[in-house]
Amino acid sequence: MPARFTLSFAALLAFAAAGEPARAHDYKAGALTISHPWIRATPKGAAVAGGFLTVTNTGATPDRLVGGSVTGASRAEVHATSTEGGVARMAPVEGGIEIKPGETVKLAPGGYHLMVMDLKGSFVDGELVEGTLQFQNAGRVPIEFEVQSLGAQAPAHPHRR
Repeated sequence: MPARFTLSFAALLAFAAAGEPARAHDYKAGALTISHPWIRATPKGAAVAGGFLTVTNTGATPDRLVGGSVTGASRAEVHATSTEGGVARMAPVEGGIEIKPGETVKLAPGGYHLMVMDLKGSFVDGELVEGTLQFQNAGRVPIEFEVQSLGAQAPAHPHRR
């Protein structure tokens, strides 16, 4: 076997072992861009999970994230976390979250998030879970949430397609 072929084949194997290159995990709905939707993994028997993402509005009119749905759960509501006296509390956000023109809103642990409720099973680190976001103007937007580790504070790695 020629040395050049052996070296090229070895390089190909090394590239394949490194995995597929990461790509953006973004979705478009009119002037809205939804980036990196993810959910924390859940322990067996958990009833709720947190869903997180970033929404950017490049349009001229505001929109509102008012809720959504996630496969494997009864419902998903927009919630906010607040801390009072050292105790974190989560509550629904009446009317959803406004995304003003030119604004980016981040749903992240400790702040705004999707409270995914009445789970029918566990979310397992690394799996993809289908969902839908509901916006006041943009309507229903189908997405996939990537499940991250139980203690994740942000997506560990972008979604791979």
